[in-house]
Amino acid sequence: MWKTPVACFSMSETKETAMSETHEFDLAVIGAGPGGYVCAIKAAQRGLKVLCVDRREAPGGTCLNVGCIPSKALLHSSERLHEAETEFAGLGIDNVKPVLNLGQMMARKERVVGDTVKGIGFLFRKNKITFRVGEATLTGPHSLTINGETVTAGSIVIATGSAPAALPGLAFDEKRVVSSTGALSLEAVPKRLAVIGAGVIGLELGSVWKRLGSEVTVIEYGDHIAPGFDRGLGRQFQRALEKLGLKFRLSTRVTKVATEQSALSLTVQKVGKEESETLEADVVLVAIGRKPHTQGLDLSTVGIDTDEAGRIPVDGHFRTSCPSIYAIGDVIAGPMLAHKAEEEGLALAEQLAGRIGHVPYDAIPSVVYTQPEFAMVGKT
Repeated sequence: MWKTPVACFSMSETKETAMSETHEFDLAVIGAGPGGYVCAIKAAQRGLKVLCVDRREAPGGTCLNVGCIPSKALLHSSERLHEAETEFAGLGIDNVKPVLNLGQMMARKERVVGDTVKGIGFLFRKNKITFRVGEATLTGPHSLTINGETVTAGSIVIATGSAPAALPGLAFDEKRVVSSTGALSLEAVPKRLAVIGAGVIGLELGSVWKRLGSEVTVIEYGDHIAPGFDRGLGRQFQRALEKLGLKFRLSTRVTKVATEQSALSLTVQKVGKEESETLEADVVLVAIGRKPHTQGLDLSTVGIDTDEAGRIPVDGHFRTSCPSIYAIGDVIAGPMLAHKAEEEGLALAEQLAGRIGHVPYDAIPSVVYTQPEFAMVGKT
């Protein structure tokens, strides 16, 4: 329900108000992902009293818990398996018949995630950052509630990240219709895996499950894989992935996914054509992108709107329309990348500490961690 916005003030008025009022914290960061925890740690190192709150008990956000870190762990494990299967004999290593132990591979992935998350917890304690678990809701320019308890801060940073985007009418059950989260924790290798979307997530996880034994078909609406990357290099990249065994359906859209007892039935159609055909899969990975996660923040209370993509508009200093509230990472414009969020977190922390912060947006790399890896950086 829409609420009457709480009044916000100009920058000078905000500074005067923040100085004249006593707050429990100098800075409250909502979200403990790469943008949030980096901002919190740097601000604490610059002398600010910092609170960081996240709905997960484990800090690190999507990247550490169900994104970058676990995917790289599975990429590494599956690459070693493939190497043993295809290269050892040629190296003179005979009688090696690797057997996949998926449970052990997943357990290693969880250990890698756990060790990384523990590292963030250690840095929070070392820098005297208060970490709270719960849903944060904005109640004013300098106040928020966490599980019903009100907390005040001189400045507030929204770093709540993003969530997987779903196809209309096709909900994730994380068993047969999975997002990246479910694809990182499948209990068995699917015989047939259909991947909708040939972006970073689809290609990385598609290659993982192909190496582990799945028949993988990647369906992409565009006319080339890795949208946003160089087309010419993309064609060479596609040939390398096809050599691994991935199959591609380009310029193709999925019009329907029907759940049957033994399989999932996908109705696909070439873009611009009326004819359709049916593909069957045991698991469907929907990797069509991500959307900003701002639900539950009650942005309207402080007069903050979102754009048509659900992002929070900010100025050149990450300030929202409410001057004491800032936003960084996946909830604002720009590529949804962990290292981009980290740079924004560092820059904002420096600014809040009275220093100069800057993000070199023209030099943010983007990488697909397949074999071969595919990367880009720069203005073009």
